[in-house]
Amino acid sequence: MNKHARIFVAGHRGMVGSALVRRLLADGYRDIVTRSRAELDLTDQAAVNRFFEDEQIDVVLLAAARVGGILANATRPGEFIYENLVIETNVIHAAYRAHVERLVFFGSSCIYPKQCPQPIREEYLLTSALEPTNDAYAIAKIAGLKLCDAYNREYNTQFVALMPTNLYGPNDNYDLNSSHVLPALLRKAHEAKVSGAATLTVWGSGTPRREFLHVDDLAAATLFILEHNVTEGLFNVGVGDDLSIRELAECINRVVGFEGELVFDTSKPDGTPRKLLDVSRLAGMNWHATIGLEQGIAATYRDFVASRAGSTPAAALQA
Repeated sequence: MNKHARIFVAGHRGMVGSALVRRLLADGYRDIVTRSRAELDLTDQAAVNRFFEDEQIDVVLLAAARVGGILANATRPGEFIYENLVIETNVIHAAYRAHVERLVFFGSSCIYPKQCPQPIREEYLLTSALEPTNDAYAIAKIAGLKLCDAYNREYNTQFVALMPTNLYGPNDNYDLNSSHVLPALLRKAHEAKVSGAATLTVWGSGTPRREFLHVDDLAAATLFILEHNVTEGLFNVGVGDDLSIRELAECINRVVGFEGELVFDTSKPDGTPRKLLDVSRLAGMNWHATIGLEQGIAATYRDFVASRAGSTPAAALQA
């Protein structure tokens, strides 16, 4: 990809968007276009169309989205399906109208059926029912990737969809009402350690298995796709290995230094029993994640502590 390409990172203040900006700058890309929500509301179709008409964008990295954990998805499904549908349709259609050369759409592993064969291959999409606790978000993301595919087929665009597994890293959301499992547990372990608590409560049984990818690895995979001229298709992005929620909590406790007891609240939902992505498509192209889980959690914890202290967060890992 041309180092002088004009690249719009939609959602640059979020975890994925900020990782993309870091990676682009580290790799020598300088014409990076960003807009805050106050500057450009991606749910406003007219504003999005004007932006693309004015800015002459070459590449779009569509990382803007409404995201959250089980509680947020289960209690605000209308917000999740509406905002994600509107953002992706506005941006993808405006990019097509403005003759944008390349676009990368970011989805999530939750697009796949709840009772999916493991590891999950891309072709398992839409083969059975979704997980009910996040089906609104999943349907919106499925619509986005199908929109990319439809435009490629009808209009000869070059729009690619990446489906990362569970992400974590700098600039994550640590709000216990809306965060995902890893940042929620990281915050709980930190607060338990600081307060001297004897126990730490984990939602669910601790038995579901999850795969976790450091967000800087996702940014690396994105640049790999762009620089190797991949112009269409759906690609899983993950590490190819998983662990139970109990094992995750134990790993986080080691990193944080919390030595209390884990208590599992089985009145809370577990979600999908297992989500392990088959990453053979990218592996076959010779891309692999490089950041180990405990290494990544340690770097993320340093960033979390620094941000709570009001100091400059630790430098993010670069794959």
